[in-house]
Amino acid sequence: MIQFGTGGWRAIIGDEFTKANIQILSKAIANKMKEEKVTEKGIVLGYDRRFLSKEAMQWAGEVFAAEGIRAYLINKSSPTPLIMFYVMKHELNYGMMITASHNPAIYNGIKVFTAGGRDADAEQTKEIEQYIHKVTAEEIHAMEYKAAIEQGMIQEIYPLNEYLDNIIAAVDMNVIREKGLKIAIDPMYGVSETSLTTIFHTARCDVSTIHERHDTLFGGKLPAPTSNTLRTLQNYVLDKSCNIGIATDGDADRIGVIDDTGRFLHPNDILVLLYYYLVKYKGWKGPVVRNICTTHMLDKVAEKFGEKCYEVPVGFKYISAKMNETDAVIGGESSGGLTVRGHIKGKDGIYAAALLVEMIAITNKKLSEIYGDIVAECGSIHMDERDYSFTQEKKDEIQRILIKEKRLPELPLEIEKVSYLDGSKVYFKNGGWVVARFSGTEPLLRIFCEMPTLEEARKITALYEDFLNLSDSCNR
Repeated sequence: MIQFGTGGWRAIIGDEFTKANIQILSKAIANKMKEEKVTEKGIVLGYDRRFLSKEAMQWAGEVFAAEGIRAYLINKSSPTPLIMFYVMKHELNYGMMITASHNPAIYNGIKVFTAGGRDADAEQTKEIEQYIHKVTAEEIHAMEYKAAIEQGMIQEIYPLNEYLDNIIAAVDMNVIREKGLKIAIDPMYGVSETSLTTIFHTARCDVSTIHERHDTLFGGKLPAPTSNTLRTLQNYVLDKSCNIGIATDGDADRIGVIDDTGRFLHPNDILVLLYYYLVKYKGWKGPVVRNICTTHMLDKVAEKFGEKCYEVPVGFKYISAKMNETDAVIGGESSGGLTVRGHIKGKDGIYAAALLVEMIAITNKKLSEIYGDIVAECGSIHMDERDYSFTQEKKDEIQRILIKEKRLPELPLEIEKVSYLDGSKVYFKNGGWVVARFSGTEPLLRIFCEMPTLEEARKITALYEDFLNLSDSCNR
């Protein structure tokens, strides 16, 4: 079964991520394009540094070529945002990226993008799955790669410069050049090094890079920028007195940051910083969009500037759709993905990194000072988050308790409301909240709680852990 989650289709290599399934998915999308009569402009495909990513892109390209659909294959490992940008700029109807983003190294997958460079939304992915179910093995044909190149049905391209030029034009490079900033970069063995170093060298920054080599095992760590995975970057920033440390996940659509004091900035903090900066210092007007697991500090900042914060389910397709609907300034999620009005319609860790460096230059303040200003103006709240693995039997039990029976633990605070928009989310009258939901990209139950103090947040998550009998399956 090929099923799409919140971030595309992801599966274990050699189990469900196989040549046969990649060709089935490609045939399904080709059939969809034909029925929609949008084959004329072709499709663009890219890949990251994971095991089998390049081969998977080529297998997919051979299917499109056999179907008479020209496939533009990016011939070097590239960031996911580049594919989205290319679909948007060249007005294609579809694009595909071979990546499992921040998942463990045993996974690979495919993200599908639609017109405008957007993540395929729930309706689109459901339709793709319906096309998949209709594909039979006898229908699948592939044109040999060399022959497809010779016949022009596969064209190898490398459009990185136009993507980087677009970012460089969107930030104030002149102000950055004046500051002589010192930047440490951690691509986490992924695909962002060329893009980030090109941008920051152009801005005359002093740039150092760690973990830049190609390693399909990602150094034995999860290629996700978290407080646990960025300790080497944290030490580097402190040892070398850097202004900022920047990390991206495996396909560079998510960002992690170490500030000037060596503190790991949670993705929530990054979102708050950038929204505050764009509204206060750049004078932008408009709301902000976040998912149900992302900090309500954004609500506080929005309220301060007379704006609104919109809440959507987890999945960047929901964020980009709501941004488009409301003309929001910025939208993002607590896992590190964000985008800004006027840029692509999906996550871009590289553009976010450029904006953060611009913020340091224009405000002439350290990251720690800017966040201190926000806390002084808007107050502070604290989040506890925990992940739990489970068996299918345990998953069924949790779904029955939380979703079907709508049961909750005995909570020590007055409840304002409960939402089942995505999982089970409880809103407290003191402004705090807690949500329990199943991940759409990994086999995990996730619990997030945000309260006035970290101690209070941990108390609530512990209550959920006991209520659902999860203590033996806690991942962190």
